[in-house]
Amino acid sequence: MRKIASLAVAAALLLTGVSSLAAQDADKPGYLDTTLTPEQRAADLVKRMTLEEKATQLVNQARAIPRLKVPAYDWWSESLHGVAVKDVTEFPEPVGLASTFDTDAIHHMGEIISTEARIKHVQALKKNGGSSNIFEGLDFWAPNINIFRDPRWGRGQETYGEDPFLTGRMGVAFVTGMQGDDPKYYRVIATPKHYAVHSGPEPTRHFADVDVSKHDQMDTYLPAFRAAITEGKAGSIMCSYNSINGQPGCASQFQLVDQLRNKWGFQGYVVSDCGAVIDIFNGHHYRPTQAQASAISLIRGMDNECADFGKVSDNHDYKPYIDAVQQGYLPESDVDTALIRLFTARMKLGMFDPPETVPYTKIDEKLLESTEHRNYARKVAEESMVLLKNDGVLPLKPEVKNIAVVGPLADQTKVLLGNYNGTPSHIVSLLDGLKAEFPNAKITYAPGTQFLRPEDTLMPANLLTTPDGKPGLKAEYGEGMGFETKPKPITDRVESNVNLTESSIPAEAKSKDSFSVQWTGFITATETGDYVIGINADGFAAVRVNDKPVAQGWGAGLHTGRIHLIKGEKAALSVTYGHQKEGKFLARLIWNKYDPTPSPAAVEAARKADVVIAAVGITSDLEGEEMPVSEPGFLGGDRTSIDMPQPEEDLVQAVAKAGKPLVVVLMNGSALAVNWEKEHANAILEAWYSGEEGGSAIAATLSGKNNPAGRLPVTFYTGVDQLPHFEDYSMSNRTYRYFHGKPLYPFGYGLSYTTFAYKDLTIPADLKAGEPLSADVTVTNTGKLAGDEVAQLYLTFPSVPGAPIRALRAFKRVHLEAGESQKVHFDLKPRDLGMVSEAGDPLVSAGEYTVTIGGGQPGTDAPNATAKLKINGSLSLPE
Repeated sequence: MRKIASLAVAAALLLTGVSSLAAQDADKPGYLDTTLTPEQRAADLVKRMTLEEKATQLVNQARAIPRLKVPAYDWWSESLHGVAVKDVTEFPEPVGLASTFDTDAIHHMGEIISTEARIKHVQALKKNGGSSNIFEGLDFWAPNINIFRDPRWGRGQETYGEDPFLTGRMGVAFVTGMQGDDPKYYRVIATPKHYAVHSGPEPTRHFADVDVSKHDQMDTYLPAFRAAITEGKAGSIMCSYNSINGQPGCASQFQLVDQLRNKWGFQGYVVSDCGAVIDIFNGHHYRPTQAQASAISLIRGMDNECADFGKVSDNHDYKPYIDAVQQGYLPESDVDTALIRLFTARMKLGMFDPPETVPYTKIDEKLLESTEHRNYARKVAEESMVLLKNDGVLPLKPEVKNIAVVGPLADQTKVLLGNYNGTPSHIVSLLDGLKAEFPNAKITYAPGTQFLRPEDTLMPANLLTTPDGKPGLKAEYGEGMGFETKPKPITDRVESNVNLTESSIPAEAKSKDSFSVQWTGFITATETGDYVIGINADGFAAVRVNDKPVAQGWGAGLHTGRIHLIKGEKAALSVTYGHQKEGKFLARLIWNKYDPTPSPAAVEAARKADVVIAAVGITSDLEGEEMPVSEPGFLGGDRTSIDMPQPEEDLVQAVAKAGKPLVVVLMNGSALAVNWEKEHANAILEAWYSGEEGGSAIAATLSGKNNPAGRLPVTFYTGVDQLPHFEDYSMSNRTYRYFHGKPLYPFGYGLSYTTFAYKDLTIPADLKAGEPLSADVTVTNTGKLAGDEVAQLYLTFPSVPGAPIRALRAFKRVHLEAGESQKVHFDLKPRDLGMVSEAGDPLVSAGEYTVTIGGGQPGTDAPNATAKLKINGSLSLPE
């Protein structure tokens, strides 16, 4: 069937005119003829290539082909909530974006991000003579629309939460905002990821085989991807690391062929997660050689392999494809099919057209980090705020004159950016936001704990010895970033410490586009105890002690972990740093003696204050993508506990003893089991990782200038004892749709400084299966303040095996002045009324439904209106 399909594609291209291209003027080959379709142009270009030239285009670092005037292009760029480069606008982490329940805002955010991406791309082309390197392209590996099924997953912060419907709506909004609406050209290409059954654990992702029912795939894991492709028209999609029911995600017949290509009609290209094709051989052992693994991935529909981050100088990344063709595992026609998809995408991005004909090449550079964009980042951050508890202390009264701010995160800015982030030139911390919002108040700040606050204190050089016992460390410099392949040696020497600056770097390394250095030796502590150790770096950095990973990170900043050292005993040390051109030359080995106890200064500040604001939570250095974390409650980027970290819990309880009103501000990317805070704090504000204007948005919410209306996109559980085993992908007793316990805070929950009421819910009493549903309800602001309300429509289904307890199927964020009423209208398509049978078949079932529209889930304290609906007959829905 595959060969027949490939022949059919080839025949179709011939019939539409490709066969006549050879007769065209040699000065203007067909692939440069803008009157042809992008597919025709791509096919013409591909047929002119040699096998090796073709292979060089199958990897993320696509090489230049000078004789065909094909520039080098790196397919790897990131834009999860802002372009992942410097001097760009940065929005809240996606879990915070989801809490806005505002698809219009996410769509416009996508427009802003892609506008800045186009500007950065044009700048890169000018700088690089027409080529673009990593993070400089127009293909962006976002959004992450995996389902956040378990709060322990470290990358859940990157998603739009636990609900397939909400995730689908947010994903479509992001994709369409990014890609634009020009009939000929993409602004950029969006890449929903990681297709599809992928949400931890992080340490096992390269070899794990997820066992999942067809019901859970159709009901939970696939719908958001289906929406992004069939409705959002995403031009690309990324396949995952893990295997699903015995087949690796990047070689899955069910996902890539049956669903994506056949059922959904996807015409774009598939990119692999980075290293996922290598995992097919090396992790999953699905094929006995790398050539065979690469072949089966391409045959099943993977078109572009993400193979390397650092600049590649040999052919190790693309050679397996040449081997696969030459050894008979991979028909060259399948290579052509993949390349036609890839070059069709580049044609639609305008990469082979005169720049003056492409509308997105002329965007005003002044839009980068413009006031308009920054203001929108603040608007979205304000919309993302979720008020979890308030006994009346908020908004803070104007007469509050003495504010104590405690907690390790209040003055930090890195925490606001989450992960997969760019670096804006302007970031507002909570402390700075409070000072601006309350200029007449005395604000006293005491961090209160060393936790999450490593100091940039250089490791004492007298504690370090080289492998052969001399003072200092052995430093080995190599060409390339050095964390994927063994770098080519440049030079080595003994250095007294890890303290690399522009003036201290060897000239031989400084001249390279990228270089790496590895320091090795020993630490010998003069006192037994726990220590924070790490590296302050601008680049890739990692620290290992006694051959165990302790700290690792990307980009500028401190990356730390905790170790225990015994007086007089040598501990083996290895520090790695990878530097890319144009980054700062910075790598400092830091350490601090660890003391987690609450500081007396914080307690004293609380005692003297009128109100205490505690900024606590976790950061993306604790939860994230496959990384070493040495703190209790965390493992490999995931969490083993969802409790507040103990040093912060101790601090909050210590300052609470002062008896002053206590406002807890949470910064985090996943649910925290704040049981004590719910019982004892006066107010709790969930702020997430809120972006460059996060501090301003939080402060405005505390003052009442922003009336919070965000809603939880995830369930807050009371603890891990309410959760199934993390590695179990069954949805039984997971998320609000299938959880039978009582959560700490439910999905869809959020308070306001005003109140709302719902009435006059109008729906038809009966529908025939397959007919759409129209619903109207009147929402009234019954309070004294203007504010937003998020009207949420939930369905409760007939008692049919496979049906969830309830499911969100529509929502709308509306603004109402005090006393104002507004009629809110919803239209539900047949798929919105559908469910999935126990066997995995999507359908609209006959029977009685309950329709509830309100400020939260039915059965909670949220105001709502309810009506019954009967659907006559049943209808099978297409997969």
